[in-house]
Amino acid sequence: MTETPALRAADFWEARYRDGDRLWSGRPNTLLVREAGDLAPGTALDLGCGEGADAVWLASRGWRVTGVDISRTALERAALHAAEAGVGDRTAWERHVLGESFPEGSFDLVNVQYLQSPIALDQRRVLRQAADAVTAGGTLLIVMHANWPSWQSEPPFEARFPTPRGVLDELALPEPEWTVQTLDTVRRASVSPEGVEGHRDDHVWRIRRGDA
Repeated sequence: MTETPALRAADFWEARYRDGDRLWSGRPNTLLVREAGDLAPGTALDLGCGEGADAVWLASRGWRVTGVDISRTALERAALHAAEAGVGDRTAWERHVLGESFPEGSFDLVNVQYLQSPIALDQRRVLRQAADAVTAGGTLLIVMHANWPSWQSEPPFEARFPTPRGVLDELALPEPEWTVQTLDTVRRASVSPEGVEGHRDDHVWRIRRGDA
């Protein structure tokens, strides 16, 4: 059988999650907290949800959340996290190979945090699908790494980092239907696996779809 990009991506992420008990911190992404903290709860879609920290945080604030990831192990951990946090009834989990399949429905918030991968990913297509999934009056929130960490002397793989304007141009969201509420670059502390302190820059886009 010929190995497809989807199979390679699934194997890569499954191996990463199975390599240890937990890959991520279990805390929600700080820019999600900053940008979504003032939104009225509704329905949310969390793309690339990993072990579920963002989805659990949203659910704890009253959102009904669908978390999506390529890794079955990540989704199992996310469901366990939600159950332990007492929000299992407000969360649902779906496995998708983004770029090839996408969840159905529309949502008041679509959360896209660090949808960047060393394995081939049709990022443009996924971001456009994410925008299409935002309901009238809803919000598209995207956060992406802007560069390698300051302590990364040699890039571990070839990567193309987005620019703030470049992502908006690729999305091509029509005005006045869409309003950019946040277009920002944030510097945060970053520590290497060896304990070297430094920083990393992240871009953030918060874009609201107008009411119908």
